[in-house]
Amino acid sequence: MKLATYVGDGGPRVGLVKGDRILDLAAAAQAAGRDPSPFASMLALIDSDDAGLALARELGERGGPSAPLATTRLLAPLPEPRQMRDAMSFETHIRQSGRGSRALEARAKGGEDAFRAALAAPTEPLAEVYRQMPIYYITNRLIVAGPETTVRWPRYSRVMDYELEIAIVTRRTRANIPESEAANHIFGYTIFNDFSARDRQRVEMGGRLGPAKGKSFDGANVLGPWIVTPDELGDPQTLNVEVRVNGETRAKGTTAHMLFTFPQLLAYASQDETIFAGEVFGSGTVGNCCGLEIGRFLQSGDEIELHVERIGVLRNRVVAQD
Repeated sequence: MKLATYVGDGGPRVGLVKGDRILDLAAAAQAAGRDPSPFASMLALIDSDDAGLALARELGERGGPSAPLATTRLLAPLPEPRQMRDAMSFETHIRQSGRGSRALEARAKGGEDAFRAALAAPTEPLAEVYRQMPIYYITNRLIVAGPETTVRWPRYSRVMDYELEIAIVTRRTRANIPESEAANHIFGYTIFNDFSARDRQRVEMGGRLGPAKGKSFDGANVLGPWIVTPDELGDPQTLNVEVRVNGETRAKGTTAHMLFTFPQLLAYASQDETIFAGEVFGSGTVGNCCGLEIGRFLQSGDEIELHVERIGVLRNRVVAQD
């Protein structure tokens, strides 16, 4: 199933995307004489667990009040996650983004020629820590935006960047999740555009504490267009992806060769820590799928499309503020 949050009568609604239409699950439940409470929000559906998902499937087969998807305003499928974390799972991105950061530093000191020379240098070997454990950081769950929104770039930054990631949404609340059971704690998958203010991030990372304002500004965490349940998506490590800016393909890649799988990431993060239903875990950027790796950043007004096989397209625009 593809499960979305959208603007309907009276506010946000939870819908089931079927072809070119979106089914209002709460209205469909009421029309069928069933309890609509699992569809009060996406978090409510997640909390309802198997019973809510089974009812959504039943209503999808039965049908009910729906609207054309093309004229429906989608919101982030999970507008306010209970927690939000982002990992570093792709070796190509880790190595190339390190080189890109050094190139940005070279540009700050020596201009564009220095930037291009540093970008052409060999990448450094992968630090061993990335193979030892799934590295992640906690990001701001309260600044989530959805598809088709315009991200107003922070005034303190001049280097605008995108990042194509896959993200999972968790189900069920538990600590110390065994790796063998972790797949049962995945509610579904969505696309994550981790917008990044690279010039500020480059300076912040010198403090060795992790990104702050480089990753945290209103609208920086974009999710969408919907959540795809595991039974429909299949293996998340077999997805082809593509980045387009203003219709031009800037990168193609694949989710294969993650250093750690999502179940491994969940098992690690849950060690003596409760992972709650409705959290978001980003995969980290797929190799080549950000401007920092290829030396091409965004300009004000650019439209960014992140295509992920078996999920869909997440589209946004960025504009600089005065």
